[in-house]
Amino acid sequence: MTLSTLTSAVSASTQPADESANQAAYSTLQENTVEAIFQRLSGDSKLPLQWTLQSDSQPHWVETSIENGVIKVRGNAATALAYGAYQLLRSQGYLSVSWEGNRLALPAILPDVAPQRLDSLFTDRAYLNVCAYGYSSPWWDWPRWQQEIDWMALHGVTQPVAMEGQEFIWQQLWREFGLSDTELTQYFSGPAFLPWQRMGNIEAHAGPLPQSYIEKKRQLQRQILTQMQALDMQPVVPAFSGYVPAGLKQLFPQARIKKMKAWSGFARETYWLDPADPLFSKIAKRFIELYQAEYGPQRYFLLDAFNEMLPPVSTANKNAELANYGAALYQTLAQASPGAIWVMQGWMFGSDAHFWDLPAIEAFLSKVPANNMLIHDIGNDRFDVWQKAKGFYGKPWVFGFIHNYGGSNPVYGDFDFYRHKTNIALNHSDKGQLRGFGAFPEGIHSNSLVYDFMFDLAWQAKSTAPTQQASTTDWLAQQLQARYGKLDPAVKAQWLNIYKAVYSTRYWEPRWWEDAAGGALLQKRPKLDYLRYSGAPGNLMLLDQALRDLTQLPASALKAPLLQFDLVDLQRHSATQHIDMLLQHTMLAYSQGQLAQGDKLRAQVKALVLAVDALMGYQAPGTKRETLYSWVADARAYGDTATEKALYEHNAKLQVTRWGGDKLKDYASKAWFGLYAQYYLPRWELFFTAQREALVAKKTFAAKATEAKLIAFDDVWLQQPLAAPQQAPADLKVALTAIQQQILASKAPPSNL
Repeated sequence: MTLSTLTSAVSASTQPADESANQAAYSTLQENTVEAIFQRLSGDSKLPLQWTLQSDSQPHWVETSIENGVIKVRGNAATALAYGAYQLLRSQGYLSVSWEGNRLALPAILPDVAPQRLDSLFTDRAYLNVCAYGYSSPWWDWPRWQQEIDWMALHGVTQPVAMEGQEFIWQQLWREFGLSDTELTQYFSGPAFLPWQRMGNIEAHAGPLPQSYIEKKRQLQRQILTQMQALDMQPVVPAFSGYVPAGLKQLFPQARIKKMKAWSGFARETYWLDPADPLFSKIAKRFIELYQAEYGPQRYFLLDAFNEMLPPVSTANKNAELANYGAALYQTLAQASPGAIWVMQGWMFGSDAHFWDLPAIEAFLSKVPANNMLIHDIGNDRFDVWQKAKGFYGKPWVFGFIHNYGGSNPVYGDFDFYRHKTNIALNHSDKGQLRGFGAFPEGIHSNSLVYDFMFDLAWQAKSTAPTQQASTTDWLAQQLQARYGKLDPAVKAQWLNIYKAVYSTRYWEPRWWEDAAGGALLQKRPKLDYLRYSGAPGNLMLLDQALRDLTQLPASALKAPLLQFDLVDLQRHSATQHIDMLLQHTMLAYSQGQLAQGDKLRAQVKALVLAVDALMGYQAPGTKRETLYSWVADARAYGDTATEKALYEHNAKLQVTRWGGDKLKDYASKAWFGLYAQYYLPRWELFFTAQREALVAKKTFAAKATEAKLIAFDDVWLQQPLAAPQQAPADLKVALTAIQQQILASKAPPSNL
């Protein structure tokens, strides 16, 4: 019997006499599903794990021990079992699981470990951002999704955001309401931009969307939901929030369909149906009917009507209209699926705070029953909406952090900040119905340590208060032992400096500097305004010293593959900041008429960019590094025809560069092998050439003409095949040392202009 059929059989039975047998069958299913996770991690060798899943009404808990060579795990939820077993193996230095790679090393004889109980501080532990389905997973197949669901279970996730497969439902829905396939072809955006189509921000961007893609994601969502349900997770799935194709206006001319303001620099508007219109409830109900017919019964539905889109309300009657909108949105969900939970992101309350003042927030939530709503307050690394709104006025909510924006990958995070803010939320008098904790990254595959730390915050040892949990430095030492294996004392010592240098950074300000996106100055479309660029947070001098000290250690201290991976990440992070300073000084030299100095600095920029690009091509054994080449190769592999492969490649390249809409260029920029040499460097070379030519000709620098050339460069780059990658270094220590010497030789000032 498959997981799907067993789950269905357990759910379908309603006979009281069968309840005990069904519960036992479901418990066995969950235990087997958790066992399978560790089987995949260990490969052929079977880990000595013994599972006991108990049924009780307590908050999630797990008790672990090692006795006579057997790892014993007892708890009251499948994800508690998975988290508990992983935490035990991590704490002993035996197992590390990350996006970069895994490490498993059990001793021949397992020493006994005394029983320890962990209790979850939260009912819900949520994960993923809707944007991650564009920035990270558009090209994922089932093995990659299975790996991610395994990761979720090991981190105790109970409430994943599950957005795949919905275009199949939208397609059915709009066909039923009279739209033709031709109209739908002109409506759907390309694969890498579907999240923003779903949120009503855009339509028809970088399309069309092939039918084969829709069908692949349909099949994938079936597998995803089946696996999540086998782990007793409660996935959050989509619902109708009001955004409709423009063609619906012609089919229903009397309907209150409103043109929304174009989003973030896009020229094309989207259309929103007023939830008070009778057509809204018909569409909403039919969407859920179609969704549940395809994917089975669901409880948690994501319904975000105004994500970075302002509600069309009058100034005079704003709050009353917002209250009516909230009530109508809830009623449409309730009539479509009685007992459903309306999940919404609290992001808009912070990002559009000029509109969403406290009376507006209170009004919007006021007519929704508390037991039928859950707010994912995702942005607590930037906003403190919940405190101002008194815990969302009685509505249940989940406290969390985004951390990653756009899939950009600077090395950063702030362990102590996350701990401090979580403890404030847990103990605040205005926390209201706080029921969950979550990590909501827009993109993944970087800074794994940050997410390990976040999800550990959701648990505590029995009789240990949150404020008495292990210190950050103790946690870090334990984590590195699991990640690297035997930990050289010198490596541990320098990691404490790395923690102070980069993992004490709350938010990565440079990625959205004065409305110009890009994770670093190198990654932004060049312009002279960047002479005022304020630089990156963190302690660069401390990071540089730590990297030099690490590189000077014997090769035997640096042989762990994941340590080598981290050294590459940290060095490119450091070097990129030095490149940024060189870029500023090159611009300044040419602007001040210093031709020779400008040429010298420009040469240093080029040499360092190329060296860092090659460094990022270094692949330690057993690790996985995302690159421009892997991103494009994955996109092309997802296509079944030459046309599809070309479309997907264009989507992949467009997203990490121009994106779409002038305000979003470089929003999803990456520190990736290939992008530095093939995209960022040529743009700055073009810019410096324009500066130099103006200087030699004794003319004023033509900023607009230069920007036009940069846009033309984009046009060509997006259409042409990728050039061959640079040769990656064979010896990591030699490559690291050479880059460190280049940085020292550049004599770029240690502070910004």
